[in-house]
Amino acid sequence: MRLFFLFFLALLPAAGAGQPNVILFVTDDQSPVAGCYGNSVIQTPHLDALAKEGTMFTQVFATTASCSASRSVILSGLHNHFNGQYGHTHHFHKFESFAAMKAFALPQLMAQAGYRTVQIGKLHVAPESVFHFDQYLKGNARNATQMAEACQPVFEEKSDQPFFLYFATSDPHRGGGKDKTFPGKHKPDRFGNLPDKKEYPGVKEVFYDPEKVIVPGFLPDTPESRAEIANYYQSCSRIDQGLGRLIELLKENGKWDNTVIIFTADHGMAFPGAKTTVYEAGLRVPFIVRDPRATKKGMTSEAMLSHADITPTILDLAGALNQKKTAPAKPLSFEKGGVGENPGKAPRKYHGRSWLPILPETNPKGWDEISASHTFHEIQMYYPMRVIRDRKYKLIWNIAYRQPYPFASDLWVAATWQAQWEKGKDADYGGRTVDSYINRPQFEFFDIASDPNESRNLAGDPAHAEVLAKYKDRLKAEQKRTGDPWIMKWEYE
Repeated sequence: MRLFFLFFLALLPAAGAGQPNVILFVTDDQSPVAGCYGNSVIQTPHLDALAKEGTMFTQVFATTASCSASRSVILSGLHNHFNGQYGHTHHFHKFESFAAMKAFALPQLMAQAGYRTVQIGKLHVAPESVFHFDQYLKGNARNATQMAEACQPVFEEKSDQPFFLYFATSDPHRGGGKDKTFPGKHKPDRFGNLPDKKEYPGVKEVFYDPEKVIVPGFLPDTPESRAEIANYYQSCSRIDQGLGRLIELLKENGKWDNTVIIFTADHGMAFPGAKTTVYEAGLRVPFIVRDPRATKKGMTSEAMLSHADITPTILDLAGALNQKKTAPAKPLSFEKGGVGENPGKAPRKYHGRSWLPILPETNPKGWDEISASHTFHEIQMYYPMRVIRDRKYKLIWNIAYRQPYPFASDLWVAATWQAQWEKGKDADYGGRTVDSYINRPQFEFFDIASDPNESRNLAGDPAHAEVLAKYKDRLKAEQKRTGDPWIMKWEYE
């Protein structure tokens, strides 16, 4: 593998060409629903074009389907159970990463590597001392086109320094009120879309017919679900236009040929059965990488990646990764915190690794397993879950299985859910019942290859007892590797 990587580097411009600019484009609650991912209805021409220019990964997963916790992993390369950001950073409760995480956090390490670091849109991590950027731009996170325009001064600046831009939208997150034109009792969320088919400045909104949307298998096929999916599609198309404008500005300012773009989402779509769960729809995310230096374009990769791999890879791009140790080449000093504060355990290596060596490959060896760690969404949503998944099986450990599964407030009131909840506990919800969605067993074990919608739990099947035991051992090993305190639960229960 090392020899292959050296060969790959030989195909790239000489070191004198300098470090590439890097744009990390992160959307809010977006599943891999796009034309390039096989959806024939949604219009995402700019994302589709980006995939043709680079590599589209089909097996990429968030480590947790919760906004703040997920973003902390994206920007640190460390699972949230280690970095301390278990849940949301909100005004009424405080979850934030430990001070010691500064040594491994991406923004300041990029600055140390010689980059101008810029952030625009949704940040949703804390503290600022850990996730510090040199420059914070203002923009409407519901209008990616306007956000792109706000970035123009970064591209215009005459500087020998490359830039690292963290571009994070609030689309397609729920919000903005209800669509009162819907004839049914339960009004669909607008997903940031303006009422009465109004348009954001610079945006040509794309509207969708609910009858024509594609309902994924984890959702019930109901009028409420279709209406919300149509609104979700519209929000995704608005993101796509912003991506297109961002690319135009890069080209206009002569930055396109030296800018790496990584496009992903913090986790899956904001529907019950996806966001805040560790089911496939919650963890699987879009992931497209365009590296202008690569000789191969239009690649599709089946490598299994996680968000923990992003920070070490970007540092690798910047020449700031110690590849042997999978740690920063020059870690920043560890912060001890204030009097009485817990600084956290000093990290020694990233939980993820750089995927830069496998960027030209379609099915590389050794990239066949991911893990996930979810504890909170909002404070009232305590429900720790741990996951180990490979290409054949997926094990979910519901640590708090004795209590009902808690809902995020925006998902509880979702028309998609309420319409089924009203029908009773035996109503269908994407191959499950309403009751089985809320009341979950201690272990869920799925043959993910044959049951992608996770509808048949094999944990109680004697025929799978032996293989289940092996996956439990693998989960324990991953918990030990990543410093998960919940590993002790195996010993006393």
